[in-house]
Amino acid sequence: MPLMVILNFALVIGCCIHAVRSGRMSPWLFVILFFQTIGCAIYLITQVLPELTASRAAQQAKQGLKRVIDPEAERRKAEAQLGMADTVSNRLSLARAAAARGDFGQSVEMFQSCLKGAYANDAAMMLELAQAQFANGKPAESRATLDALKAANPGFRSPEGHLLYARALSGEGHTDEALIEYQALVDGGYPGEEARARYALLLKEAGRLPEAQALKAEMFKRADLAPKFYKKNEQEWLDLVRRELGA
Repeated sequence: MPLMVILNFALVIGCCIHAVRSGRMSPWLFVILFFQTIGCAIYLITQVLPELTASRAAQQAKQGLKRVIDPEAERRKAEAQLGMADTVSNRLSLARAAAARGDFGQSVEMFQSCLKGAYANDAAMMLELAQAQFANGKPAESRATLDALKAANPGFRSPEGHLLYARALSGEGHTDEALIEYQALVDGGYPGEEARARYALLLKEAGRLPEAQALKAEMFKRADLAPKFYKKNEQEWLDLVRRELGA
């Protein structure tokens, strides 16, 4: 049997199965079976392709491509929207667009402008402000924001916020206090290996190499016992400690 015939048959069967599973039997089964290759092409273009391009992964890839082609597009759009309507939502959009472009100074300014009135103690926005301040090279300001967040929202819990607090302490040179925070993160079951990796590197910096090596060994043991996707997701941090602490 010629290869093209086999491929065409497989395409028709595949489209029929997709149509049945997706609840598109009528009229698409008739179109696929009657027109065969042309019917499959019509089905794929009109039914499958829009579904794929609307998926979250496709949208993320599309946005990533847009940022590469025109990295300022998102910020220009946010600035235009803010010019038309000075709302908290539009200020937040500009703050996030600026952060995505690496302009953390503008991002900090816009986040701060949002934290007023009814939103003065908004925990999520305060955390984003602290992240922007840290990325802007201001660990002390970041920690002050996190302290204010905790005081205004005592019930708020965020592993990322806790990790940022430890990093801010380290960035200020408060190594002993940072080590205590990292230990609390590890003991508290911080998801993933970033906290352990940063803790291990700070232990090395503090002259506590055996403890750092023990933590590295624990990281690799966890990764070996975890599902493959976990190790893949955390490979960046495993590679970091291997590079900094030796194989």
